Amino acid sequence: MQNITEIEELIKLISKLPGLGPKSAKRIVLKLINNRDELVKPMANTLAQVYKNVVRCNSCGALKSNSDGCLNCENIKEKYNKICVVEDIADQWSIENSNIFQGYFHILGGTISSVGQRKEDLLINSLVDRVNRDKIEEVILATSATVEGQTTAYYIQDSLKNLDVKITKLAQGLPVGGEIESLDDGTLFSAFKNRSNLISNSD
Repeated sequence: MQNITEIEELIKLISKLPGLGPKSAKRIVLKLINNRDELVKPMANTLAQVYKNVVRCNSCGALKSNSDGCLNCENIKEKYNKICVVEDIADQWSIENSNIFQGYFHILGGTISSVGQRKEDLLINSLVDRVNRDKIEEVILATSATVEGQTTAYYIQDSLKNLDVKITKLAQGLPVGGEIESLDDGTLFSAFKNRSNLISNSD
């Protein structure tokens, strides 16, 4: 293969995407090059617009337009009394697509024990603020069943212990070590339906 700097750099970048390695990245790059007018140009324009205009909400962690308010935490059409706490946006999308949960989402942006991830980097303080401000009655901890996910859930529970709010977690149907975004709708439904109460210090 010819050593063209631009192609090599593109292969390296694409191979960093989830589920893709160098071989898959090479196939994708070749597909792009062979269809530069249909794929490369519009994709480059769209990526530039996403980079410029799409940001994470500082309050709830959801994606939003740079120029608009957040539809997730500033919803004026629907007023909910529940917040579902997830690790990342992929988890939010999975739960939304299943139509299992009706309420607000709070996207942490990772877990406490992730490499290079600190408690201060997660949106836990803003979760506490939202529970107070929006008079939330139930916080559903939908973190993954990994060690990191459960550690994060315990920390959130402790952060909310002095508030008058019901704290539940996903229960049956969520396999040990499982990540939310990889679960099918039936498993998610079972996990939500059978969620269990967590005992807080305020009880």
